[in-house]
Amino acid sequence: MITVQEENTLIDRILAGEKQLYAQLVDSYKSYAYTIAYKVTENKADAEEVAQDAFIKAFHYLKGFKRGARFSTWLYRIVFNTAISHKRKNKRVFQSIDRTFNHASETENTLEKEDKTVFIDQALNRLNEADRLSLQLFYLKEFSLEEVANIMGQKINTTKVRIHRARQRMADELKSILQKEALTL
Repeated sequence: MITVQEENTLIDRILAGEKQLYAQLVDSYKSYAYTIAYKVTENKADAEEVAQDAFIKAFHYLKGFKRGARFSTWLYRIVFNTAISHKRKNKRVFQSIDRTFNHASETENTLEKEDKTVFIDQALNRLNEADRLSLQLFYLKEFSLEEVANIMGQKINTTKVRIHRARQRMADELKSILQKEALTL
């Protein structure tokens, strides 16, 4: 990851006309942009498209970038908003074949772990996009509360409350899912 000073120098040079240098910013943040887009869209092709669209938007609006925050934070907010918009426009429901079929040769522990993953995914998918993303950024990507708040465009206290409530909602969803699962056994 590049430093804030390197970021600002690059941005100054890009705004001064060295547009080819934008590729360095893209290279520095493309994996994070893709990760956020994927967490929202839950589809590899859509995530790639969203990340690309977000980089184009960021380039287009680079003149308006205020240096109070890092470029990465500003970019992640653009990615998040672009992904939400994309998902709303393209409401599709996909279920992975890997989750549908279990392989007979897998051990019990592997099956148990996969079952847990399936249930957690189901519970996460029942949450709204903002709750789901805040949990994924904080727990799976291990961003700090401040980083999650910046990415989501919220105050830190709002983010703390959102994560706490999202965890409670997820626990409720897991109880509901597991209760239904127990009834079918």
